[in-house]
Amino acid sequence: MKYYAVFDVGGSTIKYALMNENGNFISKSYTPTPNSLAVFVNTINWVIENYRDDYLLDGIAISIPGVVDIKKGTIGGISAIPYIHGPNIKHLLQDKTNLRVELENDGNCAGLAEGWLGNAKDVQDYVCIVLGSGIGGSIFLDKKLRHGTNLFAGEFGYMIMEDYLEQPHGVSWSSLASTKALVNQVAKRKKRGSSIFDGKKIFQMADNGDRKVKNEIEKFTKRLAVGIYNIQHVIDPEKFLIGGAITERYDLIDKINEKLLGMKGRIDIRVEKCKFENDSNLIGALYNFRQQENSINILY
Repeated sequence: MKYYAVFDVGGSTIKYALMNENGNFISKSYTPTPNSLAVFVNTINWVIENYRDDYLLDGIAISIPGVVDIKKGTIGGISAIPYIHGPNIKHLLQDKTNLRVELENDGNCAGLAEGWLGNAKDVQDYVCIVLGSGIGGSIFLDKKLRHGTNLFAGEFGYMIMEDYLEQPHGVSWSSLASTKALVNQVAKRKKRGSSIFDGKKIFQMADNGDRKVKNEIEKFTKRLAVGIYNIQHVIDPEKFLIGGAITERYDLIDKINEKLLGMKGRIDIRVEKCKFENDSNLIGALYNFRQQENSINILY
């Protein structure tokens, strides 16, 4: 049996786990995301050394934000962790730990987890959409993750949805239909600071009869449905999977499907919730490592 140290690097927290080759968790925990590259590298190494007390590790698998070049080990774009952009993170960690390191974008990892062990296990073509501060995700055709020429495949949040005639860059899907967008719109309607709201609280307010909040949720789900409708007519996948903390709300997927049913000229569109929720990036990072380790896509 092989064992791996697996990390999900986020803007405020790094989740980490010891996992075996079959995707089973031996242990998992988390730590605050460091504010410098040097501390980041040392934090990863600290976790590795603790695992090495009891296990012989076969590698380090990492889910991380940004435009990840999985071959070079560098991360382009921007994220909430500025210091990861530029340095060769893969080489830095390999030199520090003397272990093989494989990186992949966090949205891609969520999709990889679903295709390996989750709700896309039995389909060939699918799209994974992750809702959070923006909208990210991944595209899989013939069970293969598509990175794109510029490594931007699956960056759905950049789609221009509104006001493209009035504004130079228009209004993006992320700024209209991400969880952050919903929070901002509710805060604006309630004339309050956005910091006091989150997705869970907003749906609770709607359940308690707040009409303004209900109206914003209606617009939010319709905007999500419109984006999904557009992607369907470009890629035509068998299934859409939606992840992110807001999907813990039991009726969100039903609301999206309801909106899709009412859209004129609709073809069959299957929208489901991601299976693994908070563990998806860890599972997907491990699967990415195993793909790179085997050099060919033989695990599905």
